Amino acid sequence: MKITTTKASLLEPLQQVGGVVERRQTLPILANILLNLRGESLVITATDLEVEMKTSTQVEATGETDITLPARKLIDICRALPDDAVIKLNIEGDRVTIFSGPSRFTLGTLPAKDYPVIEPAISSNSFSVTEKTLKSLIEKTHFAMAQQDVRYYLNGMLLEIKEGKIRSVATDGHRLATSESDSQIDNSIELQVIIPRKAVLELGRLLSVSAEEVLVDISTNHIRFSIGSTVFTSKLIDGKFPDYKRVIPSNSDKTVLANREVLRNALQRTSILSNEKYRGICFQFSKNSLELLAHNPEQEEAKEALPIDYLGEDLVIGFNVGYLIEVLNVLETENVRLMLSDSNSSCLIEDDETSDSRYVIMPMRL
Repeated sequence: MKITTTKASLLEPLQQVGGVVERRQTLPILANILLNLRGESLVITATDLEVEMKTSTQVEATGETDITLPARKLIDICRALPDDAVIKLNIEGDRVTIFSGPSRFTLGTLPAKDYPVIEPAISSNSFSVTEKTLKSLIEKTHFAMAQQDVRYYLNGMLLEIKEGKIRSVATDGHRLATSESDSQIDNSIELQVIIPRKAVLELGRLLSVSAEEVLVDISTNHIRFSIGSTVFTSKLIDGKFPDYKRVIPSNSDKTVLANREVLRNALQRTSILSNEKYRGICFQFSKNSLELLAHNPEQEEAKEALPIDYLGEDLVIGFNVGYLIEVLNVLETENVRLMLSDSNSSCLIEDDETSDSRYVIMPMRL
C-alpha cells in the first residue's frame, strides 16, 4: 500500500491532533496516532482515553488500510522536511517507510485493531455556536481552572446553557472567572457540564475566530465538537460544580475605575519584587489614587503610584498579583471597574462597558 501527499497537507492535521498525545503513556499504543485510509481520504485520530481528536486530509492513494504510527516521530519527521516536500508512505506489514527526496525513514507500527476509540452514548442535547464565541468563552475563563485539585470538579471548566445564553465558568477556590454570550440556542435547552482542563486547553488551541458554526453534541458522559472536518470528543467530569453565583459579590460599596493598560503595567513592574511563592501585593486606595507595594524575603521593595477614579474611603487590601494580571490580560476595554467592600472581602472586576465577563478574586493577608 502506497500513499502520496505533501508536507503542507500532512503536517497541519498531524500537529492539530498531536497535542492530545501525552508524552508519558500507560499503554504504548497511546503514543501512536491512528491512520484510516479510505480511497483518497486519510483520517487521522489521536486519543489519551479522556480526549479524542479526529481530522482528515486528502492524499493520493487507492484502497483501504488502517495503521498506527508513533505520533512524535512522525510529526518531527514531517516538520524537518523542506516546505515543498512530497511525502510517500510505503506500508509493508508492520513497517512503514517514508520517502521524501533523498530522505528515507522506517517506522514500526502497532495493530490498528488495538487502538482505543471513544464512542459516546447517543446525544441527548445538540446545539450550534460560532467558533469565535466558543473561543472567546474559553479565553476569558480558562486561566482560573484548578490544576490537580483534590476537588476534581474544579479541574475543568463549567459550560452552562440557560435561557438562550451560553456561559463558561472556572474557579480554583481562590478566584473565579465567568463569561457569557447571547446565542441562537433554543431556550428549552438547560444544562451544565464540566469539561476537563486538558480538553478545554486543546479546544481553545483548535478553535479560530471565524464565524463558522460548531456543532456541539452532549451525551451522558461525553461532549463532542464538530468543527469543519475535525471532530473533538472529550469525557465529562462527573461531579457538581459549586454554586458560582453565591461567590460573586453583590453588596460592594466602593467602585474603582482604572485604565487597564496603566494598571497592568504597574502591576507587572511591582510584581518583580513580590514574594515568588505567595505573589502578594498591597493595594492602598485613597481619593483618586492607588499605591502598589511589594516586598520579598530578601528585604527588597517595589512601589508604584497611579491615578484612578475613586472617591471612597481609604482602603488597604492585599491580592495575588498574578491573578490580577491574568484578568487584565483577557479584558479588552480601555478601562476596568473594581468593586470592593473592605479588606476582608473579595474584589469583583468587570470591564467598564459590559458585564459579560466577571472576575472575583479573594483577598490575601500580607
